[in-house]
Amino acid sequence: MPRLFAAVLVLMLTACSTTPAAPPAPPANVDIVPLNYLPSLKGDYLRLASKETGWPYHVYVRFPEGYDPTGGKRYPVVYLLDGDSLFPMLAPTHLFLTYDEKLPEAVVVGIAYGGFDRATNKRDIDFNPPAGDGKPGEDGAPRFLRFLEHELLPTVESRYRIDPSRRVLVGQSRSGYFVLWSAMQAPDLFWGRIASNPATTPGRDAFFAGAAPHQRDGLRVAVAIGEREPKFRQDFVDEWTQAWQSRDATPWQVKRLPIANGTHAASIGESYRQAMLWLFDAEVQAARQAAAASDH
Repeated sequence: MPRLFAAVLVLMLTACSTTPAAPPAPPANVDIVPLNYLPSLKGDYLRLASKETGWPYHVYVRFPEGYDPTGGKRYPVVYLLDGDSLFPMLAPTHLFLTYDEKLPEAVVVGIAYGGFDRATNKRDIDFNPPAGDGKPGEDGAPRFLRFLEHELLPTVESRYRIDPSRRVLVGQSRSGYFVLWSAMQAPDLFWGRIASNPATTPGRDAFFAGAAPHQRDGLRVAVAIGEREPKFRQDFVDEWTQAWQSRDATPWQVKRLPIANGTHAASIGESYRQAMLWLFDAEVQAARQAAAASDH
């Protein structure tokens, strides 16, 4: 019996000595994990606690290839709403569009909440304008617009080599709805706007009322709509674009972009591609002609 006990004890000690060590714990502060090892996302990170809305935002910044913080070149800037999902998708997409389509490089800024749960993600409030058919108390769009104008844009554009005359605002679904709402409330704030499959409520009728006064010329709004979207959403996009295209005095040029076989969320890359090529058409065509001439 003592020999048997000793043999069992040896086996147990051997098993314990060969058990692999536990993997190291992840960093306590995930905000310091660098994205610089993902070159298509290389840039910067800011955390902004907004006085206007009352909650913090995680702001991710992707630099153009060859970006020189001390150089004289300034770039267009693209602000992505719903940055939690759109920034990691569209920042690399912009790089590929520069490679393949000759789209001008840009600083790409993602405005994120840090999570999808309702306790963290406030998109239903931030993108919700005052409306009689809206949710009581959730009319945060005016506050979020003030956050953009008075807190985010000045902070970002004071830190990086940005041309503020070529700002683009991008939103999808509910944030696409905010893009259209902001175009009527503050036309001059962004040179270009992209609304992909925008939501249609609340306050649908207000989208066909007048827009605030504007001073800038050449403003543009692109509205992308997937062909597989429900009819009510396609009807809204048709009515909105036709209404503003037919007016004598309108702050912006409007473009409806049908996305072949497009779905509500998964087609955002193609929506971005078509809209950005339309917004920057003159520069894209000039770059393509220059590239063709250099090949001969």
